[in-house]
Amino acid sequence: MNKNINLQVPVGVRDVLPMETTAIRQLEQKLTDFFYSWGYQELMTPTFEFAETFKAGSPAGSDDVLFKFIDRQGRVLALRPEMTAPIARLVVTSLRREPLPLRLCYRANVFRYEEPHAGRQREFHQAGVELIGADGVAADVEIIALAVETLIKVGLKDFRLGLGQVAVTKGVLNDLELTPEDLAKIKEALAKKDLVLLERLSEEYKLTGIRRKQLELLSRLHGGAEALREAQECFSGTGAAKPLADLEQVWQALVAYGLEQWLFIDLGILRDFDYYTGVVFEGYVSGLGAPVCGGGRYNDLLAQFGYPCPATGFAVGLERLLLALKGSLSKKQDKGYLVAGSDVAAVLKKAQEIRQSESVVVFDNQSKTREEAAGQAEKRGLNLIWLE
Repeated sequence: MNKNINLQVPVGVRDVLPMETTAIRQLEQKLTDFFYSWGYQELMTPTFEFAETFKAGSPAGSDDVLFKFIDRQGRVLALRPEMTAPIARLVVTSLRREPLPLRLCYRANVFRYEEPHAGRQREFHQAGVELIGADGVAADVEIIALAVETLIKVGLKDFRLGLGQVAVTKGVLNDLELTPEDLAKIKEALAKKDLVLLERLSEEYKLTGIRRKQLELLSRLHGGAEALREAQECFSGTGAAKPLADLEQVWQALVAYGLEQWLFIDLGILRDFDYYTGVVFEGYVSGLGAPVCGGGRYNDLLAQFGYPCPATGFAVGLERLLLALKGSLSKKQDKGYLVAGSDVAAVLKKAQEIRQSESVVVFDNQSKTREEAAGQAEKRGLNLIWLE
């Protein structure tokens, strides 16, 4: 062995062993099949693109998050940190003449130079959908209903989906008239639901009156219809009234559809990307410290690629979802067979016959006796078929 070879992997990436790989692939397929049943079509984009693609309204396009490199022509490329911007570019370049709305779905690995933590490495897997060319309440309701039913479909029971309105949240933050650095601290406190830190920052930045009241409302307001009413009273006569009315219509439609038990209002939701413009949402599971899914409306993103077009969508984090499911998907595989014997041709033919029933069949080409084959089958957790 070459002693100069480093056998370690870089921080933030890891090897995925067979059992977890099986669980991830099963989950990907289950999600994709469910998206298909809603009329969404799968597509793929390159693992890396020109870095400018990912700078369209997204903090994930900043230099400290992107994995960047230079090609032989001196152009700056980057590994994809998410899928929405690449799909927006693809729609503009290849699907612009297709009738709207477009219903698109994907499964992909993405890369972000962030501090690794439970359920999120620097390379991780996502699946999601994008609804391109549809605006208004009906489209928002479709995406949120699909997100809820997706989590139900894969077997989650103890989860809730928080609904926010980024037009309200951004408006409150912009009205604070703080420096970008100070505003970043406020955003961090909101994102972490750290009310003590938010109170301290409010004192430090001398936030008073209606600005402080509205900021405090963002941090503490959680609930159903009553939370919406409180927000509407607080923002009456402001530019937030219309976005809140839109959110109320979405809420009422989802309640009428029968999803109220999985929903709550949370105006403090701050997504990772700046391109969101309207209703946003995140899915939470008890005992997991980060959202398993998230998304919302991003009506201005495609315009940055030269194609003004409304859009909305969401993504599911597969590693986080597996943590929430506790790996249960990988345990549902039926016990397969190990086929062995002295006649190689006969053994291969028997294995082929059994595979017709879509069972897992391992061809044992090493065992010389039934006892050896039985030992191999036991080690692998397979049923033995021995041909004399």
